[in-house]
Amino acid sequence: MKFTLYDNAKAFHSNVYEVLLQSEAQNMLILGNLIIGYEGVDTFGWRDPANWVMATISNDGNIRLVALMTPPFGITLYSADNAVDETAIKYLIDGLIAAEIPVPAVVTEKTLAEAFAKTYCAAKGMSQSIAMSQRIYELRAVNPEISKIGHFRLAQEQDLAFLPFWLSDFYIAAGVNKLVDDDIDQYRHLLSGGNLYILENNGMAVSTAKITRRTLHTAGIGFVYTPPYLRGKGYASSVTAQISQICLDNGLNCVLYTDLTNPTSNSIYQKIGYEPICDSLEIRFH
Repeated sequence: MKFTLYDNAKAFHSNVYEVLLQSEAQNMLILGNLIIGYEGVDTFGWRDPANWVMATISNDGNIRLVALMTPPFGITLYSADNAVDETAIKYLIDGLIAAEIPVPAVVTEKTLAEAFAKTYCAAKGMSQSIAMSQRIYELRAVNPEISKIGHFRLAQEQDLAFLPFWLSDFYIAAGVNKLVDDDIDQYRHLLSGGNLYILENNGMAVSTAKITRRTLHTAGIGFVYTPPYLRGKGYASSVTAQISQICLDNGLNCVLYTDLTNPTSNSIYQKIGYEPICDSLEIRFH
């Protein structure tokens, strides 16, 4: 087997894109980032591919394992045909260690994440902990029984009066201690792509959601948030259904991740029409 480390996002894209499309919905995270690097237009923060770790393991010219890490985030993986190959995993880890590249975490399909974590911790003498247990869902049609509530619109500059606080609470609920930052540019960046939406009811903002990534046939949905004092009124269902319908109307199926410890969100998304694809783990190393 051969370990290949890339320093060019376009070359990496050329070699792995078709492999990742084998499981497009499952690979929404890694594919979306791959496209960002390939286009090279949005280099804000972690999106600059000059700082990425891009690697493959191949056998007889066929790619068996794809790895992409966008610091400060963990490594994302895909094993060709979803066949977990422990030999390929060992070659990848040996290559990363030889290149003196530390891995803070792995985020990928559950079985692959567990296999990588076991081998990585053994090689580095480290321990592991599960940071997030998630389920990946895909939507091909919105349940027509879901009510459309209020006025659905793109987020605007004036929404920055409250959006940073909503996003901070969203991250904290997801187990990430991300407080409101005094750097307004990162929040303006969220608005710049025209992908962040607000649901209003009776003239008041009540919920938000964002199209996070687009690939060939799919769009990622994320940042679904309703303030605690407004929950239980159907706002999350409505904002998710409406943003999903926008994607479907543009010929894209929808993909989202849910926290498996939150039965409410999992129930909401399934009622909208989302169907589970696989489970995913984020495992941190320490």
